[in-house]
Amino acid sequence: MFDELSSPPPVTRRAVHSFPPKLELLFKPARYKVLYGGRGGGKSQSIARALLLLGAQKKHRILCCREFQNSIRDSVHKLLSDQIEALGLAAHYDIQQTVIRGANGTEFMFEGLRHNATKLKSTEGITIVWVEEAQFVTKGSWEILIPTIRAEGSEIWMSLNPDMDTDETYKRFIMSPPEGAAVQKINWSDNPWFPSVLRTEMEHLKKRDYDAYMNVWEGHCRHAVEGAIYARELRDAMEDGRITKVPVDKTRPVHTFWDIGWSDLTAILFVQFYPYEFRVVDYHADRHKTVADYLKLLQDKGYLYGVDWLPHDAKAKDIKSGTSVEALMQAANRRVQIVPNLSIQDGINAARTIFPRVAFDEAKCADFLQTLRHYKYKISPDTGQYSKLPEHDVASHGADALRMFAVASSIDPRPANARPVKRRTIVWQR
Repeated sequence: MFDELSSPPPVTRRAVHSFPPKLELLFKPARYKVLYGGRGGGKSQSIARALLLLGAQKKHRILCCREFQNSIRDSVHKLLSDQIEALGLAAHYDIQQTVIRGANGTEFMFEGLRHNATKLKSTEGITIVWVEEAQFVTKGSWEILIPTIRAEGSEIWMSLNPDMDTDETYKRFIMSPPEGAAVQKINWSDNPWFPSVLRTEMEHLKKRDYDAYMNVWEGHCRHAVEGAIYARELRDAMEDGRITKVPVDKTRPVHTFWDIGWSDLTAILFVQFYPYEFRVVDYHADRHKTVADYLKLLQDKGYLYGVDWLPHDAKAKDIKSGTSVEALMQAANRRVQIVPNLSIQDGINAARTIFPRVAFDEAKCADFLQTLRHYKYKISPDTGQYSKLPEHDVASHGADALRMFAVASSIDPRPANARPVKRRTIVWQR
């Protein structure tokens, strides 16, 4: 397993100086170490090298994670493996399929954040966490991860290329970093070993699309994801003060709107209807959960529920159980309706129509709003132009729940004997 190694390589001044000068902070204690900036700065490679050197010098339990990791191929396992060879540490580290172990007991583990909440909460003794592509980490994931890393002297490292200044990681660690955090912007110009092939690519983008260049290479935030479908609507909602604290009226039903998945996300939007406005009061998304799991989630939230609006595929019977999602929820005495099956484009148009009348709870819907900011149109491989269809990616599931809500909003969900509700004016709290 391990070759004979008399002693691990010390983290010497020479070793530290083999890093870009701005990254010497990696070897100084800090609860949070945040490296952000554009492409070519050497952030990920430097973090990998630093962790391997520290792990060779002293026993560490190092968790390497990102928001989504469907397989080990999505992780930094390959990057660390390559750097083990480059640093001459092959005798010290045993590279296994899903874990890397050091001769002194150091261990590198690899996990996705979004769907491993229970596993993460039970993880003990983590000394360093490396969150790669941290710009995609949601508020919910940070609130699970941070209190989990509680060993004395433990550190949370992150590397990111900023996307938008409304993203949770950017707000939490760059705009308003915690006290004592080591936050460092590093770009290609700070990297003494910046390769000429990347310089050519960088200069080409600078001439072709200066705004994209500023984001990709200089690490500036974008105002919206390129091709974002709801960019204008979200900007208007922010300017109008409709992204704010939206309390739940306990006397009024909460209706749910679903996009159902298994390997893909299941997304649930929680909405209260008023005569002239809609209030999105909560949001939930995860995967690999059963209908029973979601029914327990709804019960635990304690809302007074109205109708559960399901997509048309909820009528399909599962091959194994022979029962549909619709039937399972009806058996649990839920009031279920199926949303009319309109085209995606018609659903997007419906969402744009109701958007000016929708308020969103800033805290409980933070992950949903981040999803909408990243929901974008596909680029046609033939023309290089945007198509009329959205990308099907992690952002599409929350957006599909929004479409369910928009299409269903034209159908009154209240029972026929419900009394009319007087207009209420929200005092939007900024």
